[in-house]
Amino acid sequence: MRAQYLSVNGVSRVWNMILVINTGSSSIKMALLEMPSERVIAEGAAVRLGEEEASLNWNVGGDIQHVALPAAGPDVAMQQMLAILFRRMDKERITAVGHRVVHGGERFIAPTLLDDAVIAAIEELSHLAPLHNPPNLLGIRAAMRHLPAVAHIAVFDTAFHHAMPLHASLYAVPYRWYSEYGVRRYGFHGTSHHYVAQQAADRLGRSFSDCHLLTAHLGNGCSAAAIAGGISVDTTMGMTPLEGLVMGTRSGDVDPGLHDYMARQTGASLSEITAALNRQSGLLGLSGRSNDMRALLAAADEGDVRAGLAVDIFCFRLAKALAGLAVSLGQIDALIFTGGIGEHADVVRAKTVQHLSLLGLVLDAHRNSEHGRLSGGLISAVGAQVPVLVIATSEETMIARYVVDMLQRLDRTAE
Repeated sequence: MRAQYLSVNGVSRVWNMILVINTGSSSIKMALLEMPSERVIAEGAAVRLGEEEASLNWNVGGDIQHVALPAAGPDVAMQQMLAILFRRMDKERITAVGHRVVHGGERFIAPTLLDDAVIAAIEELSHLAPLHNPPNLLGIRAAMRHLPAVAHIAVFDTAFHHAMPLHASLYAVPYRWYSEYGVRRYGFHGTSHHYVAQQAADRLGRSFSDCHLLTAHLGNGCSAAAIAGGISVDTTMGMTPLEGLVMGTRSGDVDPGLHDYMARQTGASLSEITAALNRQSGLLGLSGRSNDMRALLAAADEGDVRAGLAVDIFCFRLAKALAGLAVSLGQIDALIFTGGIGEHADVVRAKTVQHLSLLGLVLDAHRNSEHGRLSGGLISAVGAQVPVLVIATSEETMIARYVVDMLQRLDRTAE
């Protein structure tokens, strides 16, 4: 791996700086990490890209900047973010750039060095994630234009789930749909599930390869996973991020016959129905008011019946999915909550775990209300059969770890 030698207070140190970039349809998130210490040097985001209200926020070594970017697209936002970053630090200190890519299909099952052929192959997979892979690629191309001298490495959301056994990953549809068209369950949020599972193993004082874990990543997008022997053996999201749990605006699992039924009832096209399931369903569709769990919990406390119903359905479906995932594990060494909702919504955790007493899960009310901050993330009751943990995710850190591993492999190959 290329090392950066700098003198800091008269002491020579080795720096390996990894820039992590996550480009979405209307945002770019960045983080700069020093490795292997995993210290965050800078982090920020450009949001609402393409709109008049577009802006970026950067925290570079404690210097916080807010810049308006009216109607800016990804390339302009990327240029502005990097310009601010490199006013504070030398561009030559960047060792590599790690890019989050949502869908790698069956071809990309590990971090991959980006070149023209790999970019073309990712583009060919865009039909599997049309809302995600195209903006990911825009960010990759923009970053490679602005940072042409360093390695750019793609890290795929689906890769952590690639080892799922066929009995967990295939649908009961004509087999040729899989063999010819790639129809199967791929899973997502892989970097988050992997990160919090590793953290849980450390906190339990156990080898990661010897743990049987349930992980629940709960945000606007939600998924749960069963992890055994250091790999994902089952997960709730499928061929697309629409399958599985109730989410902010996504329905999660529905009867496949719903599409035909609604088309006949309303005259809507297949694409219109799919769009409604992606953008108008979930917590938003059930409540009729918001996809924000915080707003719904507050509204439920004030007597909003539909807000309360949305929360209850969310928690029940999550518990039901976790119980189903337990079948893939045989035993449960811990349940981990993460993501914005998982880390901060004690009511959601309590309602979910209440449905799971048959699995030996019991919360401590005080620990849960404190989000495990005073107990090392542990929120389960003393003496409970199965530990329950709250662990803050860091997809940026996990991506940086993958990038470092990839660079080390490349160095070994070059020797």
